[in-house]
Parts: sequence; structure tokens; C-alpha cells
Amino acid sequence: MYHPFSVAETIKTSWDIFKKNFVTIIVYSVIAFLLLGILGLIVGFMYSPTDFWWSMLVTFVLIWLQAYTTLGLYKLIFTLIDSEYYEFEFIQVIPKAKMVWSYLAVVFIFAFVITNLTIVIDYLENAGYEDLQFAVQVISGLIGLYLALRIMFFNNFVVDDASGPIESLRQSFQLTKGYLLKVVLILGIIILLIALPAKLSQINPLISIAILFTYPFVNIILAVTYRKLIYSHQDVDDDIAETN
Repeated sequence: MYHPFSVAETIKTSWDIFKKNFVTIIVYSVIAFLLLGILGLIVGFMYSPTDFWWSMLVTFVLIWLQAYTTLGLYKLIFTLIDSEYYEFEFIQVIPKAKMVWSYLAVVFIFAFVITNLTIVIDYLENAGYEDLQFAVQVISGLIGLYLALRIMFFNNFVVDDASGPIESLRQSFQLTKGYLLKVVLILGIIILLIALPAKLSQINPLISIAILFTYPFVNIILAVTYRKLIYSHQDVDDDIAETN
């Protein structure tokens, strides 16, 4: 039987998955954070601001590792969802090189757009066009927010459907069509789960440990939302383990 997309049901399903696979997910998150932290320390010692090419190489390595751990988490989440019906091996949660390149391609596309937009805004400020600068900032901010809502599932398609960069963006646009308000609500919940521990950690640094739990959980919410939106479009029974 077809079930319309429900935010409450999505959060409940995500929580059930998180509880059922708590140890596996937390172990992965801890390992990923440790790898990024250790590499960050190594880079801190080896970083040379006067050597442009060395700095570029170090930055690229950090971005690559971040992409690899992010996609690895999504691969793990989808594997845990689907493994309800079969056993899986560790190698199945390792993202393929194509996935990493597709993810990085999207990141670099938007980095290029944001960089050039910043250059334009700085030029308008230096040229004395304050009103035009303000208008450009407001319009670009609204467009950026809209695009963020429409493309927020691109990495799910990269992992779950092995989609390329442009294809994954197009698919995310199609997936969120007609569900924008509910996607906004999901995004609001995700921002709250990330921002609240970050804010409280300023009062008590130990609270920052909560990010090890909230970060994987919000990604589970995104993965489950992605799967449930797929069957809402396909008009099929909402068994998240049967939609890939």
C-alpha cells in the first residue's frame, strides 16, 4: 500500500535504524573523526603558507579524505538498511573512486560559483555600489537557499545510484519536486540537531562529543528521507530496504 511522505514517520524510521545499528555506526564515526583529526594535525605541522603548490596539495588531500569518509558513511547507512535481508561484507561500504570524483565535482562547481560571486560582491563594495551590492547579496542568498534545498540529496544519488555529478543534481531536483515544504522541515530538524550541540559545547566543551552521535544520525535522516521520497514519487510501498 502506498503511504504519503511523512516527516514524523521518517524521523521515527531513522531513529529505529540508528538504535538497531548503533555500535556499527558509532565505531565508523569515531574512526572517521580520528582519521580526519590525525591528518589535520599532520597537515598543521607540514603546512607551508609560502609554498602555493604544497598548500594546494595538502588542501586537496583533506578534501578527498573528507569526501571519502562522508560517502563511506552514506554507503554504510544504505548497506545497513538493505542488509536487513542479507549479510554484507566490509568491502561493500567502501565508496568507489567514481563516487568520490562525482561528489568532488559538485563541490568544486559550487566552490567556483561562490568564489566568483564573492569577487563580484567585493568589487561592488569597493566601487561604492552599496545598494547594488546589498541587492546582489540578498538575491544570491535566496537563490542559494533554494538550490541548497533542491540539491541536498545529490550525494545520496551518487552513492545509491552511482550517478555522475550533473545527473545527481538533476535527480535531486526531481526528487524534491512537490515536497519542498517538508524538505524545509527536515532540514530545520537537521540544523537543530547539529547547531544545538555546537552551541552548548561553547558552555561545556565535553558536550561536543555529542556531535559523534548527532552527525551520523542526521545523515541517516537524509538517507531515509531520500528513500521515502523515492517511493512517494514511484507510488510504491514504503519499505526503505526495497527502493534502490
